[in-house]
Amino acid sequence: MCGIFVSMGEIEKSQMDEVLQLLHHRGPDEGKSVVTDRVHLGHRRLSIIGLDDGIQPIHNAEKDQWIVCNGEIYNFESIKSELGSKTSFLTQSDSEVALKLIESEGAKAIDQLDGMFAFFIADERNDSFIVARDPLGIKPLYYGLDQSGQYVFSSELKAIERFVHQPEEFPHGHYFTPEEGFVCYRHMQAPKDTFNEESLDHVNQSIRETMEKAVEKRLLADVEVGVLLSGGLDSSLIAAIAKRYHKGQFPLKSFCVGAEGSADVINARKVAEAIGTDHYEYIYTQEELVAAVEDVIYHLESYEPSLVRSAIPNYFVSKLASEHVKVILSGEGADELFAGYAYMEEFQDTSSLNKEIIRILNTLHHVNLQRADRMSMAHSLELRVPFLDMEVVENALKIPAGLKIHKKDRMEKWLLRKSFDGVLPDEVLWRKKAEFSEGSGALDLLDAHAEESITDDELIRLQETAPVEIRSKQEAFYYRIFKKHFPGENMLQTVGKWATA
Repeated sequence: MCGIFVSMGEIEKSQMDEVLQLLHHRGPDEGKSVVTDRVHLGHRRLSIIGLDDGIQPIHNAEKDQWIVCNGEIYNFESIKSELGSKTSFLTQSDSEVALKLIESEGAKAIDQLDGMFAFFIADERNDSFIVARDPLGIKPLYYGLDQSGQYVFSSELKAIERFVHQPEEFPHGHYFTPEEGFVCYRHMQAPKDTFNEESLDHVNQSIRETMEKAVEKRLLADVEVGVLLSGGLDSSLIAAIAKRYHKGQFPLKSFCVGAEGSADVINARKVAEAIGTDHYEYIYTQEELVAAVEDVIYHLESYEPSLVRSAIPNYFVSKLASEHVKVILSGEGADELFAGYAYMEEFQDTSSLNKEIIRILNTLHHVNLQRADRMSMAHSLELRVPFLDMEVVENALKIPAGLKIHKKDRMEKWLLRKSFDGVLPDEVLWRKKAEFSEGSGALDLLDAHAEESITDDELIRLQETAPVEIRSKQEAFYYRIFKKHFPGENMLQTVGKWATA
């Protein structure tokens, strides 16, 4: 996992050094910048694959094409094998495979990449460039125009805001070239064919097979991989599958945080004991939660209350995990794919349910996935999300609503639970869903502090003067911190909002 910064216009070396320092947390292992004939490329590296020779920017043999990439390409070995007769490779890095694939086959080949990524390729040979982001926006990317009208790109807003008038989020599932503009190379759509509702055994098998494959490919690394274990269904399933396919010389490590006596901590211990992980936990206090809020908002680059609330436990568990591993697996995406939210019961037919699933999948890039990326990278930790593997997504969309929607005799995500019956203890497998911030004991503590910190008069004053809607005292509390770090109003346009505050 890494941080990238690209300027098509003029930028001083001291400015590039400052930018790369701002992105240091995204890649503390190595940092490098290169000036080509027409572009300034900067990169901070967290080395995961190709430890000895993967420093970026990476160039081709002729040094007329360069890449800076943030992310992981899980199928890089198969692509590399297919390209073997057409080109030569200078490193063991998965990022170089993206460079060579596009050099050989053009931008249309981006759809072949299986992974999470945001990259920029400088094409000096053709006086052009290509920028791309993965289909769901798992990895962040922002862009804007500087004062001279030249493009600037960056992994985080804090590195780009000083250079551009209006930062924008690069659209997921798109690539951009000067010749074509933005091109959607892959978008979520409902499948034409769906499973038969009566073929429950076949559906369960398809869920197991796609999930096991998704977890197994995300164990690929030249460093140790661990699992985030909240004790709930989603992370527990990921942990159980990872334990089955784990091949490292050390036991699989699992990590959990929470308040003293919280449900997350208690249930995570049970799961860790049942599946046999080397388990680590951290018990935080109310004082630690409150003290962390400022750092959380700085890294999160958002003041959205639901996002901040859920980000704080993520912040602590990422900190804990980073002391032991460099990569961690997490359970984001299960609720969206398997109708885990209570409101989804209103979508009783498959067409309307899939439409809603696709809608919320297309919003994850600036809510759940933004939280997951920023909190892990704040501690130089790479986070991978098996449930959002494209094969898992496409398979889940084939499942009829009748098997997904919870009913009087079926709890939420019944189908997912049924598919892994016997893999986890029943008390975990059939435990009712709790939000991460709720299960970890964070929600009540933060609510109380926000109520105490913002007076009624201050809330009214902010509601009257802020250029955005402030919906609660908690949002006012977070907004005040956000504005301290990011005073420019142009940053407000990138903040995603959930329905409630």
